[in-house]
Amino acid sequence: MNGTKADRGRRVVLWRHGQTAWNLERRFQGSTDIELTDTGVGQARRAARLLAALEPDAIIASDLRRAAATANELAALTQLDVTHDAALRETYAGAWQGLTHDEILAQYGEQYTAWKRGEPVRRGGGELETEVADRAAPVVLNHADKLPANGTLVVVSHGGTIRTTIGRLLGLDAHHWESLGGLSNCCWSVLGEGARGWRLLEHNAGTLPQPVLGDDD
Repeated sequence: MNGTKADRGRRVVLWRHGQTAWNLERRFQGSTDIELTDTGVGQARRAARLLAALEPDAIIASDLRRAAATANELAALTQLDVTHDAALRETYAGAWQGLTHDEILAQYGEQYTAWKRGEPVRRGGGELETEVADRAAPVVLNHADKLPANGTLVVVSHGGTIRTTIGRLLGLDAHHWESLGGLSNCCWSVLGEGARGWRLLEHNAGTLPQPVLGDDD
């Protein structure tokens, strides 16, 4: 075993999928099954080369095509099987899905503003953020529990689902989940196992995690 796994506890890498055409159009995807663009495939291949250096022990992914295709790039390098789970899909947002950001503001401005204030809102009549966490976080924890000591789990999912899952695993009140910034396409966040639970080690990263020295002084 090399130094990358020495005495650091378990890690969970939450990796957002690559670019889609709807991302470029600022169109709300939600649970709509949109595939990667050619650029998105390239992003996934570049990121996979970096993440493979972490020697992951397991890969799980949303079953939507954009996440599954992203996960496949890492699977090809690591020879790991990908476990797909619909519980890792993006938030279902009902009538918002397929609308651009400007269209949402024009048609659902009050609902959007209430959501940004941290109120529990069924965007477009869809899921609450807490309901997304209710379905996704247990799946992540279940697979993390199966890791060997100092093992690494890669979770390939979607920006909203990743944010709510991180918030739940860190024990943050749902009102504060929005304080976690968004993830760029094919960037990731890293949670590490600490004495008092999970810690956020990296957020919206595009490079490999580096040791943090003297973080409390």
